[in-house]
Amino acid sequence: MTALVLGLVIFIGMHSVRIISDDFRTRQIEKVGLNTWRGMYAAVSIVGLVLIVAGYGAARGAPQLVWYPPLWLVYVATVLTIPAFILMAASFVSGTRIRNKVGHPFVLGVTVWALAHLIANGMLADVLLFGVFLIWSIADYASARRRDRKAGTIFPIGPPRRDVIAVIGGLVAWTVFALWLHRWLFGVAPLQMVVASG
Repeated sequence: MTALVLGLVIFIGMHSVRIISDDFRTRQIEKVGLNTWRGMYAAVSIVGLVLIVAGYGAARGAPQLVWYPPLWLVYVATVLTIPAFILMAASFVSGTRIRNKVGHPFVLGVTVWALAHLIANGMLADVLLFGVFLIWSIADYASARRRDRKAGTIFPIGPPRRDVIAVIGGLVAWTVFALWLHRWLFGVAPLQMVVASG
């Protein structure tokens, strides 16, 4: 659990610099240069992520139950992850109406993803991991939208096919994760669980 907590502190801490002090981030970029800042950001984030993965895996080996989620929440969580994946996919496609409406679809997707996993998992490691990501993503999204309003940022809209690409890409990624990749990475196939319990 120590590695998980340390990883979250490092990873979320680095990703919260702009929330806490956007001016500090700007000064550091001016001091070391954008590419160096990005390199430092990536290096620290990778260290945090490795600790999160290792710590979460270790914690799952000695689970501590906080609460027992009812089966119907697994269904709800499975459905919630669909828009989460679509939002994340939309962040990689410029000119979507999705980005125009929400501004920062990836962060909003993380919010939905974290909420879905939080309500469907009751172990201490799950509550800690997804709870922290949920709180962070809400704060980060609110901070990013405040910056958008302050700067008068308007996200341009391209042809409708870009939204179609984002939606199809999100659905394909969701299907791959739900049926195969999630099980390979974490030992759980959520879609197969829902089908089996139905």
